[in-house]
Amino acid sequence: MTELATMDFHPRPQGGEPRVWAFPAPERGTLDNGLTVLRCHRPGQQVVAVEIALDAPLDAEPAALEGVATIMARAFSEGTDKHSAEEFAAELERCGATLDAHADHPGVRIALEVPASRLSRALGLLADALRAPAFADSEIERLVDNRLDEIPHETANPSRRAAKELSRELFPADSRMSRPRQGTEETVRAIDSAAVRAFYERNVRPATATAVVVGDLTGIDLDALLGDTLGAWTGAAGEPRQMPPVTADDRGRVVIVDRPGAVQTQLLIGRLGADRHDRVWAPQVVGTYCLGGTLTSRLDRVLREEKGYTYGVRAFTQVLRSAADGTGVAMLAISGSVDTPNTGPALDDLWKVLRGVASEGLTDAERDAAVQFLVGVAPLKYETAAAVAGTLADQVEQHLPDDHQATLYRQLAATGTVEATAAVVSAFPVDRLVTVLVGDAEAIREPVAALGIGEVTVVPAE
Repeated sequence: MTELATMDFHPRPQGGEPRVWAFPAPERGTLDNGLTVLRCHRPGQQVVAVEIALDAPLDAEPAALEGVATIMARAFSEGTDKHSAEEFAAELERCGATLDAHADHPGVRIALEVPASRLSRALGLLADALRAPAFADSEIERLVDNRLDEIPHETANPSRRAAKELSRELFPADSRMSRPRQGTEETVRAIDSAAVRAFYERNVRPATATAVVVGDLTGIDLDALLGDTLGAWTGAAGEPRQMPPVTADDRGRVVIVDRPGAVQTQLLIGRLGADRHDRVWAPQVVGTYCLGGTLTSRLDRVLREEKGYTYGVRAFTQVLRSAADGTGVAMLAISGSVDTPNTGPALDDLWKVLRGVASEGLTDAERDAAVQFLVGVAPLKYETAAAVAGTLADQVEQHLPDDHQATLYRQLAATGTVEATAAVVSAFPVDRLVTVLVGDAEAIREPVAALGIGEVTVVPAE
């Protein structure tokens, strides 16, 4: 009889003691040219992230040239006084670097990622782009043409079309926030290289900009490196910018953007609320997550799991703009899509969920799951240098203290169920929500009007 061989097993690995984690604190300094610098040494992060926050908000755009900030942001990587657009791209590639830029209401952001061993060369290219961008006629014309090509695609996209309509509904017509961030076809078509350069010269200067550098800085003399690169960028000091106040009309109403024959209805429900400066922000984050932050949130449990109306509905908060005086606004919204025949029933059940939260409150289990995720996932969320740099640059744009994110996680952990309930009920009052529906107006207008959630208006899809 054959004897079976025995196996020796290694001991099963045991989990170690959890380590205390906190969002990294940056060191703050200023270069001789007035550029503010935030640095954060992250051992092991061999890909260094650099974020530049420029004080060039969309409110600074001339009304007839809206979209010029976006064109300028894209043009930063299209050549300098030393390199043509093709040469600049080739130099970035030799560094193994990526350079991206975009414009939004708070300002223009430029993001660089590069291996630490090639940081010096990449920072030199970034400094050249900021110091002496070429803004060549041919490149600006190409960027304008590209942007004009994008606009019809955005109009055809239901979620983008809903966002455009919600902004137009919420904000007064004379507010920049009421109009598309990247301009309209009319305003973009009017942009040329002279307009881009004029916007650059009025708004881009080191004294009002901030550079965030995050990564493994071992063996790098960052002070000398910054001085030789970004320190060579010069410009006038500039005057403090006065930001116009933000007002909004969140009277409960429904706007249907007509898409005849659409088999789905895109919904976007929103209003303005408190931003990160307000003490309600942490409870608002927890409450919003309980309402619609994940597949197991209350909205998804009802609309997706129980009723099968949708693949998912999300509730979220997005800071739009903050001022130096600590005031600011955030968009509070619910978004998703449902099949056309069930648009009315889905909205009815959505409002029932909101009323249920107001009358019964969130549960301790919902609160615990939300806090466990929001706080527990943070170490994974900030594993990369780019994630840390982006958050630090957000804090700069929103005029928040350097320890805001670290403080926020402590506040999230301490938020109770009652606080979270009060915050989310205040954020989404059932009678103060603007509802935008992109879908077949003939099919959905009557059932939506019967819900009594606000006057219904139909507008063309353009």
